[in-house]
Amino acid sequence: MFSSKQLTADQITTIKTWAAAGAQLPEIQQRISAEMNHSLTYMDTRFLILDLGIELVVEKEPEPIAEVTEPPLPPEGGTHVTMDALPVPGSLVSGKVTFSDGELGVWSLDQTGRPSLNFTTSGYQPSREDIMEFQQQLRALIEKSGL
Repeated sequence: MFSSKQLTADQITTIKTWAAAGAQLPEIQQRISAEMNHSLTYMDTRFLILDLGIELVVEKEPEPIAEVTEPPLPPEGGTHVTMDALPVPGSLVSGKVTFSDGELGVWSLDQTGRPSLNFTTSGYQPSREDIMEFQQQLRALIEKSGL
């Protein structure tokens, strides 16, 4: 088993420099072998890094930015219906609707087929024409999805 006592102060400083520059264990292991003539296993290299108190720099992958998009306004004042990729809990299928006047709603169908339609404005009532268009688009969406 390899010990940090087998390294000189200059070698330890060099290893710390490599780690600070972003070198990971496999690269450090290879460089110790090539430049310092010490053959270490991966595990020996890992213990050496721990013994020397070196923290490896791990680059974090950028987190994907979740896009929050509102349903587009319906063309020419019509009704626009979308279906969620993942239905809201307790529903078989769900989505959003934008009515001709710009009012937004959330719709869902539960496992028994009962519909639910909630609006962002309390007490809102869409026009009869909007409801009929919503029903037609919803039926077409559901048939297209294969449910």
